[in-house]
Amino acid sequence: MTVDAVSAPSSIHTGSTTDPAARKQVLDGEVFLKLLVTQLTHQDPSSPMDTNEMISQTTQLAMMEQLTALADSGAEAFALNMRQAASALIGQEATYKDADGKTVSGLVTKVSFDGPIPQVTIGDKTVALDVITGVTTAPTAPAPVSYTHLRAHETRGN
Repeated sequence: MTVDAVSAPSSIHTGSTTDPAARKQVLDGEVFLKLLVTQLTHQDPSSPMDTNEMISQTTQLAMMEQLTALADSGAEAFALNMRQAASALIGQEATYKDADGKTVSGLVTKVSFDGPIPQVTIGDKTVALDVITGVTTAPTAPAPVSYTHLRAHETRGN
């Protein structure tokens, strides 16, 4: 009796679609778990996987999931910091370089969070937060002198 040779697949299908470009490109916990189950399912019964090796792979899966969660938290913190920085610019004088390389300055009047990078309105132009090259305190007008303040001063001094 002859047995046909069995070869390993050349690639691992990780998505539900048949289009290679649309397949999952990230080795996440789901893919790692599928690989572990496939390895256990197709292991040689006469030489099963060592318990220590299985524990090691399970530990690696847990570590990878924690690192992924940490990376996601870092990305969320960065996005929040950009929003806070953009919000703090309202009422400040900001400088950026336009498409021609010319330095433009103006008062920040508005901030938008529609996209991945906050958009800041300087004068009549809206630019991305990451193109701003400088910020200064906006000049303030002198405080108006009130009539009642002058009258109080006159009665005390004269």
